[in-house]
Amino acid sequence: MAFCVSGSYRLNSLKARWNICRALGVFLILAPTVFGEDATVSTAVLLDVNTLYQEHAIDLKLAGSETFVEFRYRLLSPAVSAAGAKYPLVIFLHGAGERGQDNRKQLKYLPTWLAEPAAREKYPCFVLAPQCRMDERWVDISWADKKSTPQAPRPTIDLAAVIAALDDVLNRNPVDPNRIYLTGLSMGGYGCWDLGARMPDRFAALLPICGGGDERTAARFTTLPIWCFHGDADQAVPVERSRSMIEAIKAAGGTPQYSELPKVGHDSWTPAYGDPAVLDWLFSQKRSE
Repeated sequence: MAFCVSGSYRLNSLKARWNICRALGVFLILAPTVFGEDATVSTAVLLDVNTLYQEHAIDLKLAGSETFVEFRYRLLSPAVSAAGAKYPLVIFLHGAGERGQDNRKQLKYLPTWLAEPAAREKYPCFVLAPQCRMDERWVDISWADKKSTPQAPRPTIDLAAVIAALDDVLNRNPVDPNRIYLTGLSMGGYGCWDLGARMPDRFAALLPICGGGDERTAARFTTLPIWCFHGDADQAVPVERSRSMIEAIKAAGGTPQYSELPKVGHDSWTPAYGDPAVLDWLFSQKRSE
């Protein structure tokens, strides 16, 4: 159940409010224009995201073994759907802090913001939010390295599970195959670049945030709409990772957009996702028939 609180007031500690709401099983949704921990907002929504996102799980058999692992994901459906209509799909790859098996932590940030009533009205879509298992990674590399490592021949188990979850969603739901968008932050930013390189023809656009890819794969991105974000003061993932990837794609003939945010640390996703122009751009992209 959701309810709105209108009026103008101060939020002195966004992080504290967020933690309190999480403990209560609800999330505090802030207007898209709110950045930082000390901001003025005009509207806030307390929303039980768990009631909006359906829980799903798939079993994956490990190669060369009889062992199965359970991979969990959540799916948000359009608030209102028309008979025969197809809707875009946003795939969100979370960061390292949201790993686990609770099928819940990965709903932070963009999945929660896209569940806000105004966003659901403006951007009717499906949102796929998979959860990487604890101690696993979307891409098995060091996040702190300034230089890239060659892309592995095969995706990690958890990234392969994302592909399986995507296929599951496409088989069960009226998704527009020409409007599938891939985005991720931090560890998920790395996953965004890696998965995008493996299947560039599958996506209508990429929105990688504070991650990095393998410049050797740059030619695969030349026709794919990309908008990449990174803070120039990021101490967790070197900004060089985004710079070098964008430069490599441009050198290969692509035209990616790149926004390097001055004096912004690792949390470049708040201003990126919080800019209405970014989501407008994302949802305007469509693959050629």
